[in-house]
Amino acid sequence: MSDEVTCVHPADREVADPTPGKTREQAIDVPGLWSGFVRSEPGAASGWHHHGEHDTSVYVIEGNVRIEFGPGGGRSVEAGPGDFVHIPKHLVHREVNPGPAASREVITRSGSGPLTVNVDGPATA
Repeated sequence: MSDEVTCVHPADREVADPTPGKTREQAIDVPGLWSGFVRSEPGAASGWHHHGEHDTSVYVIEGNVRIEFGPGGGRSVEAGPGDFVHIPKHLVHREVNPGPAASREVITRSGSGPLTVNVDGPATA
């Protein structure tokens, strides 16, 4: 375990944890914790995926994000600037930017194992 405080500047972030339709930049990756910056352009939709053993927190800085989930992807939650979203571990979902502007989000994951597991889509009811 480190006994140093670190600061990750925007130029120090690395593109990581790929999912179609999203650009994720890793800032912090230590055992049990991942945090980074995510952006998507208007109309972009990620592929269907889940985050394995990780609970995920999303903080929307600007723009809009819609999280689609549930049987057949038929449920959704909409979030905008200042909103927090919790995505439970193993929940198959996708993120959509339904707005006219790019979205910017801070993502934090707590757990272990693979960060993202891409899948064909959620099961139907």
